[in-house]
Amino acid sequence: MADNEEPMIIASTLDQSSINKYNRWQWWSLVAVNISFLIVGQSVAVLLGRFYYDQGGNSKWMATLVQTAAFPFLYIPLFLIPSPQEASTSFQPSIKILTLIYIILGVLIAADNMLYSTGLLYLDASTYSLICASQLAFNAVFSYFINSQKFTALIINSTVVLSLSAALLAINDDESEGSAGVSHGKYILGFLCTLGASALYSLLLSLMQLSFQKVLKKETFSVVLEMQIYTSLVATSASVVGLFASGEWRTLHDEMEGFGKGRVAYVMTLVWTAVAWQVCSVGVVGLIFMVSSLFSNVISTLSLAVTPIASLIVFHDKMNGVKIIAMLMALWGFATYIYQNYLDDSKHRRRQAAIDKSRGDASC
Repeated sequence: MADNEEPMIIASTLDQSSINKYNRWQWWSLVAVNISFLIVGQSVAVLLGRFYYDQGGNSKWMATLVQTAAFPFLYIPLFLIPSPQEASTSFQPSIKILTLIYIILGVLIAADNMLYSTGLLYLDASTYSLICASQLAFNAVFSYFINSQKFTALIINSTVVLSLSAALLAINDDESEGSAGVSHGKYILGFLCTLGASALYSLLLSLMQLSFQKVLKKETFSVVLEMQIYTSLVATSASVVGLFASGEWRTLHDEMEGFGKGRVAYVMTLVWTAVAWQVCSVGVVGLIFMVSSLFSNVISTLSLAVTPIASLIVFHDKMNGVKIIAMLMALWGFATYIYQNYLDDSKHRRRQAAIDKSRGDASC
C-alpha cells in the first residue's frame, strides 16, 4: 500500500508498479471501461430488482441470492488476466487465516445484501438509490478509524451534504405515504434497512482494505478477484441457507407461476439480475485495482444519480421537488469528493516527478 498520509486515492492505491506499466491513455481507457461496467451493472441490477418486486416477486432471500450467485463469472477475468511474476514469490498468508477472512466478510456481504433487498422491497428505485448515496459518508468515517485516512475540508463537505441528502428523503412524508403502495411504517423500515446496508457496505470496503494491508500484504488484480470470488461463494452459501431456513423456497413455484410477465420473464429477470450484479462487481474490483477502493465507492455513488433518472423513464417513478433537491445535493457531494481525489492525484504526480528527477540527477 502507498503512504497512508495521502487522504484518498493515494492512500489506498493498489500496487503502483502494476499501474505504472500502463501509459496514461491506456490507464484512463481501462478506468473508463471499469466505470462503465460499474454504472451500467449497478443501474440495471437495481432496476431489475425493482421489476422483480413490481411483477409479483416477494422473496427477499431470492433477491439476496442473485446478488452473488453469478460469482463463477469472475473466473473469466481471473484466468484471462495473468498476475505479475513477482506475486508468486511474495508473502503468502496461511490457508486458515484466509478462510477465516473469507467467511467473516462473506457472511457480512450476505447480511448486507439482505438489508439491500429489504430496502428495495419497500422503496421505489429512485428513493432507494438516493438513500444509498449516504455510503460515501459512512466510507469516510470508517476509512478514518480503520484505514487511518485523513479528513479534508472537501471530504467533510461531501460527508455532510450526502448525509443531508439522505435525511431529506427520510422526512419526505408525501413519498412515504405512497411509495410502492406500502405503509408509512414499511417505508421507514425500508429506509432504515437501506441506510444500514450502505453503512455495512462501506464497512466491508474498509475491512477488505485492512485485509490487504495487514494480511495479504499485496494487491494484484488476481488477489482482488479471488477476494471477490471466495467471499461471494460464502455469501451465496449463506443466502441459500437463509432461503431454505426461512421457508421461502416453498413459495418460489407459486411466485414464478404468478409472475406478472410470465414464467420465462421470471427466470430471465433473476438470471440477468445476477449477471448485472457481477458486471458491476467486475467494475468494482477493476477500479480497486486501477485506482482504489474508495474511488470505486465514489463511482458507485455516481451511478446512484443515474438510477433515479432511469427509473423515472422505465417505471415512471415520481420525481418530486424533495427528490430533485436530494439528487442535486448528492451530485454536489460527489463532485467535491472527486475534486479531492483530483488534488491528491496531482500532489502524488508532482511528488513522484520530483523523486524521479532527484534519482536521475543522482545517477548522473
